[in-house]
Order: sequence, then structure tokens, then C-alpha cells
Amino acid sequence: MKPYRVNHRGQAWYGESIGVLILDASYPCIPGNVGNASTFDFPVRYEKVKGASIDRLLNQQDATLATPFIDAARNLQHSGVKAITGACGFMALFQQEVAASVDIITANASCLTEKHFENAGILKDCPIAITGMESQPEFKSAILEEKGTLDTVKIENEVIGVAQQLAKDNPDIGSILLECSDLPPYAAAVQGAVNLPVFDFITMINYIHSSLVRMPFKGFM
Repeated sequence: MKPYRVNHRGQAWYGESIGVLILDASYPCIPGNVGNASTFDFPVRYEKVKGASIDRLLNQQDATLATPFIDAARNLQHSGVKAITGACGFMALFQQEVAASVDIITANASCLTEKHFENAGILKDCPIAITGMESQPEFKSAILEEKGTLDTVKIENEVIGVAQQLAKDNPDIGSILLECSDLPPYAAAVQGAVNLPVFDFITMINYIHSSLVRMPFKGFM
């Protein structure tokens, strides 16, 4: 057996390659959601960002949240994860500050601003068509307003309708990115409705994980 060594002083457990910064919110995170650990085929570690409510992050875009985001990211790093992602696309607001504070990777249409794209490294001349879920009744009440219950059938129908309208309004679209971490459970249904490549948090996290934890190939000749 090869020798092993401690990665970080104070690290008491191992085997979690991906750390997830998660909102200080309360609503059902169903399988397929970044906030549901059973979504992944590998263990992940969560760290709640204290005070980072949906209202403060999406609506207020409160700059003072940078400090708790940095603190949470550092906690994940000290826990031994190899890469960090947020569990909400709007966390891109603090992408630069968080990335500068750790030694590892960090990863509603009316609230999505140019600064979110800039901080995520998306250039202004990149052609993007944006639409949102904020006017869809079940999505709005279940997630944005945290009513405590969530009807997946209703939300799936809402997401499909929004995706179909987006594709109709923009016939030159080459792919769809589901910015919200609550939308990956419906990615297959969206793809079935619009017949386009669909990217989301899960495709990104799986890609990063596969690069961090390479496994030997097994097969036969």
C-alpha cells in the first residue's frame, strides 16, 4: 500500500472532492438539485453561507454578503475539498472575491445583471438570450418565496413552456444553459422539448469532478 499524508492540518475526514456553497434558505431540494447530495455519484460537502437568503442575494444583491461567502469558502477548503462551486448562479456576484480568498477553484432574469456575467468571465460580445422563471406561479411560490412545498410536475411544465418560448423567439440558439441550480431536475424534459444541448450545474460539477479524480479505465481486449 502506498504511503498517504495529511492534506491540511485540522482536516479530520477525506473523500469529498467537491464543496458546495449553499444558500441560507429553506425549500425542497429534489434529486437533481445541487442542494441534494443524492444527485451525485460521489460524495460532496455542503457549507451554508450564513445570512445569504434568496432576497439578499437575488433582489438586494447585498455586497456585504462577500464576507460570509469568503468565510464559507475557506471552511470548505479547510475541510479538504479540491474544488468549490456555488449552489446558485447568482453567487457569481462574488466569484472574484471568493476565488481570490482560497487556493482552489470556485465555481431570475430581472435580477441577472452585467456584473454577474463579467465576474463569471463571460465577454460582452458573447451572444446570449435570457429568459426567467420569476413569473411562473409554482416556481415563484415554491422557490423564490419558499412556501415549503414544491410540485415537480407543475414546475416541469413551466420550465418546458419557458424553454420552448425561448427557442421560438431565438431560432438560432445553439444550446441552453440552466442558470438556476433548481432546474437540472428538468433538464431531460427541456432537451426533449427543444432538441438542443442542455448544460447546467450538474454537467459542470461532474466535469470538474472527473478532472480532479481521474479513475483508471477498466475493460478487456
